[in-house]
Amino acid sequence: MNDASPDTISSSQASPNSNQGTETDLDRIASQIPTVRKLLHQSIVGQDLVLDQLLICALSGSHALLVGAPGLAKTLMVKSLANAFHWKFSRVQFTPDLMPSDITGYELLGRNNQTGEMSMQFRKGPVFANLVLADEINRAAPKTQSALLEAMAERHVTIGGETYPLEEPFLVVATQNPIEQEGTYPLPEAQLDRFMMEIHVGYPTHAQEKEIVLKTTGNETIAEESRLSRETFLELRHAVRSVPVPEHIADYAVSLCAGTRPGGGIKLIDDYVAFGAGPRGSQNLVLAAKARALIQGRTAPILDDLLAVATSILRHRIIVNHRAIGDGIDTPQIIAGLIKAMPVPVG
Repeated sequence: MNDASPDTISSSQASPNSNQGTETDLDRIASQIPTVRKLLHQSIVGQDLVLDQLLICALSGSHALLVGAPGLAKTLMVKSLANAFHWKFSRVQFTPDLMPSDITGYELLGRNNQTGEMSMQFRKGPVFANLVLADEINRAAPKTQSALLEAMAERHVTIGGETYPLEEPFLVVATQNPIEQEGTYPLPEAQLDRFMMEIHVGYPTHAQEKEIVLKTTGNETIAEESRLSRETFLELRHAVRSVPVPEHIADYAVSLCAGTRPGGGIKLIDDYVAFGAGPRGSQNLVLAAKARALIQGRTAPILDDLLAVATSILRHRIIVNHRAIGDGIDTPQIIAGLIKAMPVPVG
């Protein structure tokens, strides 16, 4: 099994016709996903789409960026995901004075308990966890941001010439507060590309907010404990890679991603887009469609699976030009127009 990030998948692993497990195996493994969803909803009211997108990122071994106003239970969502699989969880509050060593760890002079000799010893930082919550990542300086993003890409940390691998699974969920701009360092577009999805968290409905108020202002209830192990999760993640992808779905993913790039003959894109999505966008579209298919109880993705994840995967990979800003055109509108302009695949 190889759970490398999408940009390091070999051609044999990424083959649309790859089918490493039987349909019976996929059915058996997929039957465990409703248990995970139930555990997540024990702590979270509503936000079904957000929770499913978080689960898609986890099952595909990818990272997620949560964007939403304060008080929308973003931290609780990530904690609930860690609890569902008994993962080691760590939370880092990003601030302007946070240093890279505060994330990765550091070396210090210490005494060996057996020999009594003094030597440099490595103290692991919070990045050595299965699920790392980078809270308000845009508040830290670029040097600190890059320390975490390197770990996301390489799955290891190098300190003092020594390389320390990160335990699998390793996932990063970063949050951004869209209402505060002062004292922030927005992530560069090239680094945003490391996140599979940019997930927007909205406000609850009236009925959902009432349920939240009633649940959180009464006696605390004890949630059902998860019985799913780390090994179960790795089996689920391997199942996602084993899901066969119809050729017309793979073709459409590539065409949709390529359609975001100016110069392809689509007027909307040529008028409003400065830079489109790269090949990592196509890879993530297919991976996310596979994971969503399993979540929905199917053993192969259909067009609806791909379209359901398209906005979250592509919106942070499309850079609009000044004309789009002047005309009030945002990336979700561009993606919706692109999907309308693309011919529907037949298969």
